[in-house]
Amino acid sequence: MKIEKPGLLKERIESERLLLVPISMDYKNEIFKEFTKEITTYMFPAPAKDISETEAFIGDSLKELAEGSNLQLVILNKDSKEFFGCCGLHHIDTKTPEFGVWLKKSAHGKFYGKEAMAAIKKWADENLKYDYLLYPVADKNIPSRMIPESMGGKIEAEYDKTGLGGNECHILEYRIYPRQK
Repeated sequence: MKIEKPGLLKERIESERLLLVPISMDYKNEIFKEFTKEITTYMFPAPAKDISETEAFIGDSLKELAEGSNLQLVILNKDSKEFFGCCGLHHIDTKTPEFGVWLKKSAHGKFYGKEAMAAIKKWADENLKYDYLLYPVADKNIPSRMIPESMGGKIEAEYDKTGLGGNECHILEYRIYPRQK
């Protein structure tokens, strides 16, 4: 299913404290600096070895935003515009889009991830027709597991996965269903 809007390059989502805007090359240095080995401990992607890998990721994300197949956003402080991390809803042209989020280390523990994901869930309910949203998370990543649980997500699958950085994780796949209208 394609999104009904012609691309997502101008999409903006606001929450109480956050502004979620489409990824762009404006954020390449911060993404490269903050997407570290520590941040990716429980994630599939590995940190970029050099800035060109970050630029390639952003380029691919911009193409997918323009196509309307992937909502890849940066998380900013609504007032100061400080960069906190990245989030998104991937494969939005399917019946089972998948959440993704990471925050820089200094933004941990402030519930920004939970707030960003709740804002994206609201956006999905208003803009997409989906069966459920996937939120795969490593079983040991307790703070991240709290995010889908706060949205009523239920574990409906489990599997082991090795990330690109070599990290092995047992994944819990939460499913979050559409808001009933």
